Order: sequence, then structure tokens, then C-alpha cells
Amino acid sequence: MQLIKDQQIINNEWQHGDEIGEIPAGKVTVSVVHWQAERDKLIARGNIGLRLAATDSLEDIKNDLGHFEIIAIDFEKFNDGRGFSLARLLRERYGYEGEIRAIGTFIRDQLYYMQRCGFNAFELAEGKDLQQALKAFTAFSVISQPDVHQKTAPAGPWR
Repeated sequence: MQLIKDQQIINNEWQHGDEIGEIPAGKVTVSVVHWQAERDKLIARGNIGLRLAATDSLEDIKNDLGHFEIIAIDFEKFNDGRGFSLARLLRERYGYEGEIRAIGTFIRDQLYYMQRCGFNAFELAEGKDLQQALKAFTAFSVISQPDVHQKTAPAGPWR
């Protein structure tokens, strides 16, 4: 399966593990519950990413962020904006610089805004056209709010 990372189509090297139990070989994301239950074992194993649900608290894992190559934020519904907030908090409050990947139910029209909130990877649903999805990143030419990489709002025609 392929995905979009840093506005490029690449092969997906990661899989998503079960809640708790046997972890498949290779690079795997685990839930917060799994991480908390088997933290030391997972650290020793390596190649671990974290999978966040919209209801997960970053306070519970803030001191462990350095252990994760990737943090995947699961969108259970495309109209649930809490994943946007999690990504922004990871970048701005907690200084996470690794991959933040959107997984689950989201739509092409959200990609541009997700990127502005800190996502840099997008695992779209099976069968979605990744070439078409890439066009979402150039859909807007005027912005009115800073993104996670800007410290002030961009100049615009309204000033």
C-alpha cells in the first residue's frame, strides 16, 4: 500500500497492531493502552509508533514522545476535528518533530488543513487516488492564519 508523506507518494512501511497481544514483525504502531501496558518491552523491541484516538490525552504520553518514529492519529469520523488539535499540540506544545500521520476516515478536502496543523503523512482509504489527493495541497493560494511552522499570520489582501 502507498501513502502520501511530505507531499510525495511513497510505500507504506508501517502496519497497525492490535490493542494488546502479539506484535507483528517490522514497523508497527500501537495504541496508548498497549504502550502503557508493555512500555519497556516495546522500547526494547524498537520500530514502534504510537496510534492515537481522538479521545487520548497527550499528557499521558508526553514524556515518551522521543520513543516514537511515527504518531498516527486515527480519525474515526471525518467530521471529528479533535485529531487536528492533537497534531497541532504535538508540534507546538510538545515539540514533536517526527512523522504525524492521519489514518482512518478523512477526506481529500481536509489534507491541506491537516498539513497546516502538523500532519506530514496521510494514509488514505484503500482505492483512493493518491495523485488526485496531492492536488489538495495546492488548492488554496491565500491563507489567513499561521500554520505550525509560522509564528505570525501571513500578509494578505485584507491588511
